[in-house]
Amino acid sequence: MAQSRQTSEQPVKLAVPVGERDHVIGASDAPVTLVEYGDYECPTCLRAYPIVKRLRAELGHSLRLIFRHFPQSNVHPHASLAAQAAEAAGAQGKYWEMHDQLFEHQDDLIADASPTTFALRIPGLEIYKFEADVSSERFAERVRADHAGGVSSGVTRTPTFFINGLRYDGQMTFAALLDALRGTVADAQTS
Repeated sequence: MAQSRQTSEQPVKLAVPVGERDHVIGASDAPVTLVEYGDYECPTCLRAYPIVKRLRAELGHSLRLIFRHFPQSNVHPHASLAAQAAEAAGAQGKYWEMHDQLFEHQDDLIADASPTTFALRIPGLEIYKFEADVSSERFAERVRADHAGGVSSGVTRTPTFFINGLRYDGQMTFAALLDALRGTVADAQTS
């Protein structure tokens, strides 16, 4: 199976299908959907971030990307608030801009920077609405729902990737992920 390289007999499937509430980059009819469960404070997710960006550039319209929150608050105390900040920015159509800011400035997050610090770097984001949304914890339930969906899908660490609904258990390198994704594109084109 080109897409997941499973170590067990049965592939682990995504429990919560991609839906309208997901934040998506890419066409809905792309032959490959990559779902990432991640944590904005996780150093391994930070190492995966440029890999995912390169994959998007390499595969273009063949790839649809979804990021779901899986804050590991027991080891990353700012992760849940960061996820809520991404959702608050998303309410203003700036989810991916905040996503990028949180990863590109992860050292500020670890140093306990306010979510407003990140928001101020995003042109067009209405700061007062953003601050009100974050302080009200309006999006805390959304973050908890993503986390619960990850648990239901067998996610235990971040990042965890699913390619077309099957967990990817291969190496977390650009070459390995690109190979798996290209294999899935090829499979989709022949079926």
